[in-house]
Amino acid sequence: MNHIDKFTEEDLRVLNSKKGIYELLIQEGELDLRRAIRRTNTETTIQELQVELIKMQHWVIQNKEKVVVIFEGRDAAGKGGAIRRIIERLNPRHLRVQALPKPSEDEESQWYFQRYVDVLPVGGEIVFFDRSWYNRAVVEPVNGFCRQKEYERFMNQVNRFEDMLTESGIRLIKIYMSISKKEQARRFAAISADPLKIWKMSKVDEEAQRLWDDYTEYKTRMFENAKAGGKPFKVIKANKKTIARVKAIKYILSKIPYDKDLQV
Repeated sequence: MNHIDKFTEEDLRVLNSKKGIYELLIQEGELDLRRAIRRTNTETTIQELQVELIKMQHWVIQNKEKVVVIFEGRDAAGKGGAIRRIIERLNPRHLRVQALPKPSEDEESQWYFQRYVDVLPVGGEIVFFDRSWYNRAVVEPVNGFCRQKEYERFMNQVNRFEDMLTESGIRLIKIYMSISKKEQARRFAAISADPLKIWKMSKVDEEAQRLWDDYTEYKTRMFENAKAGGKPFKVIKANKKTIARVKAIKYILSKIPYDKDLQV
């Protein structure tokens, strides 16, 4: 139950703002004023951070920097949604989002990293990977999409590969969106019940809950290997999507030495 006398003047100002009213209008069932305030404040924070992202991109373009941002995580962890909020206000001519499909027959015969090399950024560009070469560290071995020797070869090569990237001038940022088993199940149920989102469910997704512990085992190995290589993942708790997006944006901004005083 919401008691209006317990709200501060600032709370009431937030509720009466355009964003606050919108959050109230889209709620279903009994109105939750605290939730509306929380979501409105988070949305305001994201918009402020998007201004910083514009400054950051300007710095990348002007200095012909090359930036790679990897988003990894379990199915339904919110990787795609986080990327969409990050790029929402950026110049699309100087960024790309890569979510590579299953490799073709020719690609399967190549060096594993080849198709990722082909889509790396040029000077002045940011490339976001919605899943990356780390498919071979977790998704592929868990689901039987690669042989054990291929997995072991990847784990032996990935740190050297990333060293080559950073030594060539690429700024590499690695983020892992972490959700609970219960939250993943809830999100899968919501996707399956939505005719506009049902296409997101795949056979891999359908197996994700049953294979939860296997994913955990391989994820842990991936983290340990990345840490040993000196380029660890930033793990972000993502059960709360909006909070996770704020943390992801802040982390990306913290890794790029852009001009924070730039006027945009």
